[in-house]
Amino acid sequence: MPVWKPVVPSGEAPLYERIADAIERDIRDGGLPSGARLPPHRELAHALSVSIGTVTKAYGEAERRGLLVGHVGRGSFVAGRSHGAAASNGPIDLALNLPAGGPGPRHFAEALARLRRRSDLALAAEYAPPEGLESVRRIGSQWLQSRHGVAIDPAEIIQTNGGQHALALAFGAIARPGETILCEAATFYGVKTLAEVVPYRLHGVDLDAGGLKPTALEKAIAETGARVLYTIPTLQNPTTITMTAARRKQIAAIARKRDLLIVEDEAYRAIAAPEDRPPTFTELAPDRTIHVATISKAFSPGLRLGFLRAPTSAIREQILHHVRAIGYAPPALGALVFSQWIEDGTADLIADQIVQDARARSDVARRILGSAMTPPGSQQSIHVWIPMSALDAERAAGRALRAGVELTPPDAPIVAPDKISGLRVCLGGAPDLVALEAALTVVAQALQSDVGHQTRALV
Repeated sequence: MPVWKPVVPSGEAPLYERIADAIERDIRDGGLPSGARLPPHRELAHALSVSIGTVTKAYGEAERRGLLVGHVGRGSFVAGRSHGAAASNGPIDLALNLPAGGPGPRHFAEALARLRRRSDLALAAEYAPPEGLESVRRIGSQWLQSRHGVAIDPAEIIQTNGGQHALALAFGAIARPGETILCEAATFYGVKTLAEVVPYRLHGVDLDAGGLKPTALEKAIAETGARVLYTIPTLQNPTTITMTAARRKQIAAIARKRDLLIVEDEAYRAIAAPEDRPPTFTELAPDRTIHVATISKAFSPGLRLGFLRAPTSAIREQILHHVRAIGYAPPALGALVFSQWIEDGTADLIADQIVQDARARSDVARRILGSAMTPPGSQQSIHVWIPMSALDAERAAGRALRAGVELTPPDAPIVAPDKISGLRVCLGGAPDLVALEAALTVVAQALQSDVGHQTRALV
């Protein structure tokens, strides 16, 4: 490969750490493939106009992060494993839907160092209000405005322990155990789990390229008497369909006519390009929509931070009553770390990189899977959907697993098997673009039947 010269990011961190960050970024993006030899210390120091000692510390930091392996007399090489090695040591995980990248040890260290200067830090050791700290809700409003394009007053926001917690609170406030909740025919597995535990009865509604079908929704309401609709309108999980603006207006009109409450889960809205974000139901029907957002898919799943907006004061009070009953208040420390990142600009840098990575990975998926996959509702997505029969999906998932790639169990997201079936392929689990390309090539091969019939044509 050509001599590698990194683009070193700017920032307050020491130069050697920023060079290590550049190494990490280029490994993730495929610019430094597994096994690649990095330039000698003196050569890179000359190229970057820095001291040899700085490069030595940068390579040492990269080794500490597990990015490089150094061999005396031979140099430093990109750590990692070939696809074959990955298959022998465990499958590449394309089953779990998470963003590639996110905050690293340096980001946490810098945030924790700055936290001690925050005036609200002491509040993390006290009982917080059930709606969360005012400073965190203000930051939540800022995040929703900048990353979702949605304006919600901080006074209306309830901080939650992630999106799953927000959904449990929303359903608990407006639906009784045993009640029917309408949703897309294939949906978020976490809601299926929630429905099993409470329990609720999920009723899957048919969807097409424009999202939920209005006629199918009307029919489902008439058949079940349901009062609640749960929907993922942007980059729907698992189908990646984004409900069109016109379709959202139709669904909002049906909700008014039928006195239907909407729980909109906008977990993926921050991933979609701004031009691919139609108006939310919160904007179209604010008096009957519970808005749920999370940072898990576009920033970090580990911080467990979500935001919820209720349509009425009565529903808001019922949600807060559930918060008090279950955990009294949301945890503050992780939320303050996120707040610090928002205020110092770190969050934007990380989120921009995640979106950029999502686009690069989506491009790889389009190139390898072609017309087998449903075109996502935005140029960037962290998962793709391959429609096929349930039997073919099970066979393809089995073939992929035997070849070293784990996919989401085909039945996991399915609510109405008579209406939809297929495979969800998550793009964030592969360690870099090279590994992702290898894994998706395995998936493409798995789509070809080994018993003489074609699962679905690939181009």
